[in-house]
Formats: sequence, structure tokens, C-alpha cells
Amino acid sequence: MAVPEMCSDSQGQSAAHSSVIQNGQVSQGADVSQCTDVSQGTDISQDERQMDTSSTQTDGATTNKLKPRETWGRKLEFLFTAVGFAVGLGNVWRFPHLCYKNGGGAFLIPYLLMLGCMGLPLFYLELAFGQYASLGPLTIWRVCPLFKGLGYAMFAISTLVSIYYNVLIGYTLFYFFASFQSPVPWSDCTNWWNTAACSLNRHAVNITQLEATTDSDIAAATNNMTVHNASDILELVSPAQEYWEYRVLGLTKTTNIANIGGLRWHVTLCLLLSWIIVFLCIMKGIKSSGKVAYFTASFPYVVLFILFIRGVTLEGAAQGIIYYLKPDFHKMASVVVWKEAAVQILYSLGVGSGAVLTMGSFNKFHNNCQRDALVVSLINCGTSVFAGFVIFSVLGHMAHEAGVEVADVAKKVGPGLAFVVYPEGLALMSGAPFWSFCFFFMLFILGLGSQGGMYVIDLFDKFSTAFPLLFTVLFEVIVLNWIYGFKKFTADIEHMIGFKPNYYWICSWVLVTPAVVMFILVFSCIQYDGITLEGYRYPNWAEGIGWLLSLASLLCIPVWMIIKVVLCIGTCRNLRWVMSCDRSISSLNLKSLITPSHEWGPALQQNRVGRDPEIYGRLDEHTTDTAISQPAEVLYKSDGSITINGTTMYGTDTYI
Repeated sequence: MAVPEMCSDSQGQSAAHSSVIQNGQVSQGADVSQCTDVSQGTDISQDERQMDTSSTQTDGATTNKLKPRETWGRKLEFLFTAVGFAVGLGNVWRFPHLCYKNGGGAFLIPYLLMLGCMGLPLFYLELAFGQYASLGPLTIWRVCPLFKGLGYAMFAISTLVSIYYNVLIGYTLFYFFASFQSPVPWSDCTNWWNTAACSLNRHAVNITQLEATTDSDIAAATNNMTVHNASDILELVSPAQEYWEYRVLGLTKTTNIANIGGLRWHVTLCLLLSWIIVFLCIMKGIKSSGKVAYFTASFPYVVLFILFIRGVTLEGAAQGIIYYLKPDFHKMASVVVWKEAAVQILYSLGVGSGAVLTMGSFNKFHNNCQRDALVVSLINCGTSVFAGFVIFSVLGHMAHEAGVEVADVAKKVGPGLAFVVYPEGLALMSGAPFWSFCFFFMLFILGLGSQGGMYVIDLFDKFSTAFPLLFTVLFEVIVLNWIYGFKKFTADIEHMIGFKPNYYWICSWVLVTPAVVMFILVFSCIQYDGITLEGYRYPNWAEGIGWLLSLASLLCIPVWMIIKVVLCIGTCRNLRWVMSCDRSISSLNLKSLITPSHEWGPALQQNRVGRDPEIYGRLDEHTTDTAISQPAEVLYKSDGSITINGTTMYGTDTYI
């Protein structure tokens, strides 16, 4: 972490002087008229730079030797990696759950509209942004130094999502190992965790036997179920649901967010294994992950297609598909549905978390990122819709077997819907252990807990992604198109791919996308009424923890702004001079905080050639890859200011 030095104190003079002046020369990238990054090597990690930089002294000047950063081995490696990243558990687990929760077609229509209004424009924006600068989410904000906190917010979001995402991978591994049993343990009701409510044929209910059974006998027979009277037993459940609730999660009648119970060693070991495997997959960087993506991005479609064929041939499947496609316009009137559709688009595409920026930064400079954005986004959302057909066809069969409506067949399952419906469909297939093995292996590679864990996962899911992602993409699109300017941004894209974005992209970036995001944010806040999970209302303290999860990322933005403004003002004496009108506010040079630094632009010198001088002006005056050989005349004044080559300033700082 670089420490800012002020020119107004004698101890700070030498430090500030050494960061800008070397052997009487002005080193590359040092802009003494702006509060920008004058110590190039202090903030930029090796992985985030387009090149590795080593400095040598040549005739009193500092020269940087640039070594190009690694890029994707082949074009297909990027596409397969991007598809493998975008197509994940969010499509197979989260999308079906939200679609079922919000009325099938009532969620599908907002989801597709959010794709056009937000998903496509934001994915293209981030992909182009990262590719142009070849930088990661922390250092790329030299385009507008005041908003570097966005990079830290993205990092925080990715960290929180990774925590609960790996829990889901742990559950997947648990099912994967269970698939080696024959028959699979969720195919019948003869296991030690099954209760009297478990039934393979939920039409068959012995009313006479139930009436002759006392409430205490029912409570004892159903073990951990919450049973208030004999009529409760009429709500029979499948063995797949009981396997999920009682074997995997270990739910009891007292389980809630305040009583999640102790560790379940079998799930905990699976969670540990998931973290180890994830580490092994990413430790070698993009060269190895790009090769692996050929398999991980294509294999899930084979399994989903097989499940689709089996699902649509089940009796009652049409009932589920109709529910999936038929919209409920009453539910569509709720802002909650639109907010969850918008968040799902951001979640599944990965925008707002820094991942798309990072993947784009490894592209070759002239790669056609517009084509990539369209291909990856449409494949991602198409996979979600296709997975919906798979899961709702099985839901239709489950509803047919239970003699209930599709909306009621799994209403108490919650976020674990995929861990109930998919296994039930698999159990109906010939050779169930083999297909279960393939399916849960698929879920595992898509993702590359403990008792009561779904309450915690639900809390993380609702608070670490919803509001943080919406605020992050809102600031991102405003910074690039309103502060940096859409003319410059579209010119950057034209410089890369040879043509400017059309009016759809420009109108979306400038007006439609920020307007939609602000609308959703405002009305979500107005209609906020706490959070629930399948009828259970979270207590106030749990909601408080949830909001702290949101603030963990959101506060990065204003905190960074405050730090940058304070550093740019310098000393309290400088601020008093301005407030007393001894100097104008322009002397503090606050405008530099929203002005791109002279380091902003393509990482390699040859890619900076040809930029429109009318758009970029003096930015390209500082793009040489050698030090400026002009001697620097440095004057220190008694009022704390410093003048370098005729330019006077009252405080300098470096990036933290």
C-alpha cells in the first residue's frame, strides 16, 4: 500500500520528490498537475498488468522494459471459458428456483426483457472495457480515479458469492458420491431418514388408518416433521425431498436461522473438498483453465439434453411446461419479480463482479468483443430457459403424481428445488445411478454446509448479490458513459474492433440501462417488507446481518471517494486557504479525480497509435514507453506548494 506524501512538509518533500523526479528527470506517467498514480509499481499486481515492467537506468533516465502479458491460447479458449463461467449453477439451480417461486411465465417474461435492457449492454460494456485497458477490476479505474472503490466493491461481491457458491458445490459433491449406490438413496422410502409422509405414489392415502392414529403416534412416526394434527399427514412428500431435507440438510422442526444446528461432517468434508478442487483448477492461470473449458462448457449440455428427453416423456410433463410458459400478469405487477429477474441476469452473466472485466483483459486488443458479448449472453440465457423446460417437465410429473397443482407440488422446498426435482427425475430413469453420477458431476463442473445451511445460503444470496450488484453496475455505466463520456468510450471500442457500437448499445448505456436499474432500486426500497423463506420470516437481527453483507461491498465506493478527496486537498491549511477565499477551489485540482490519468489507455504502445487527438487531446502526449528526457525544474515554496516545470500544485498523492 503506497503512502501519500504532501509537499508542504520537509519530510514529505523528499518522498514526494523521489516519486516524481529521478536524477533530475520526470519519470513516465508522472503527472504533477493531477492527483494520479505517480508511483506506477505500487498498486498494480503482476496478474493485473498487461505487461511485466522492469526499470533500468540509462543515461540518467528511467526506462521501462515491457513484456506482454499472457493472453488466451486460442480464440475458442476464451469463448469456452466465458460460456463455462456464464453458464453455471445460476442457470441450473438459481433460475429454476426463482422461476418457480415467481409464477413460471410471470418470471420468464421479465427475465427476457431484462436481458435486452441490462444483460446484453452490460456484458458488452464490461468485456470491451477490460479488453481495451488489459487491466483487472482494481487498477482499471484509472479511467476515473474517484471511482476506484468500484473495483474493491466488485472484489467484495465476488468474495461473498464464492463463499456460498462453494457450499452449493459441496452439496453437489455429496449427491455425486451418493450416486455410486444402487439403487440411488432418494428413489424409495425405506431409508432410516424417511418418515411416514414419504410416498412414491402420493395419490395413495389411507384415510381410515390416519383417522385411527393419534396425533402423538403420528408425531413419533414422522420423526422430525412438524405435525399438529392427523390431517397434516395428507401432505405427502417424495423420497427425493426427504433425502434433501433430512439426510443432506438434517432439518428438524426447530431448524431456522437462529438454530441452524451443528456441523454435519459428511457435508463439511464435501465443502472442504470443493475448496481444494477450486484452488487446483485456478492455480495455473488462464493457460490451463482455457484448456479445461473445452470439456466443462460442453459436457453439461449433453446431460441436460438427456434429462430434457426423459422429462418431456413423463406423464403430466405438459402440465409443468404450460405453467412455465404461461404468464401470471398479476404476479408481474410486483416489483419484486422484476428485481429478481434483473439480479438473476446480472448474477448469471457475471457482470458487476469484476469477472467479465478480468476475462476481457486477457483478450487480444483487436478481438471482436461485440460478437463475443452477443454469443456468450445469448448462450447463457438460452441455457437458463432450456434448463427451465427440464425442471418444469419433472415438476409437471410430480404434480400429476401428487394430484395437486404445479404451483403447490414443491412450494416448501425453496432454494433447494434443483436438489429435489432433478434427483426425482433421475430416479425414474433406467440406470439411475449412472445418470445421477453424470448429472451431479455436471453440476460440480458447472460450479467450479452444514445443518440448516439453506437459511444461511438464502441470506447470502439475497443480500450479497441483489442490491450490491445493482448499485455497482449503475455506477459503472454512469462513470463510463456520463463522466468519461460515451463518445470516448465508443471511440475506444472503434479503435479496437474497427467500428462503433450501434444506437441500441449507445441508447442502452446512456439512458435505458441506468434508468431501469434506478427504477428497480427505488421501488425495491419502497416495497421492501423484510425477507422470508417459504413462509418463515427472518428475525430483525438476521436481516441486520444481511444488510451488513450488502454494506461490506457498497461502502467501498463512498469510502474510496472520501479518501481520494482528502488526499487531493492535501493539508488542512490548503482547505482553509480555499474556504477563506485566499485561493480558488480550482487550485485543489479536484477535477483530476474524474479525469483519466495519463496511464489510461491500451497497455501496449503500438495499440495507442491512431487514437483520435480531438477526443483524447493531451492524454496521448504521455504514451511513450521511455522516460521523458526533459530536465525538471523543481521549486519548493514557503506556503507548502511545489512548482515543477512551471506547474504549481499544493499536494500530491499516489494510489492506495
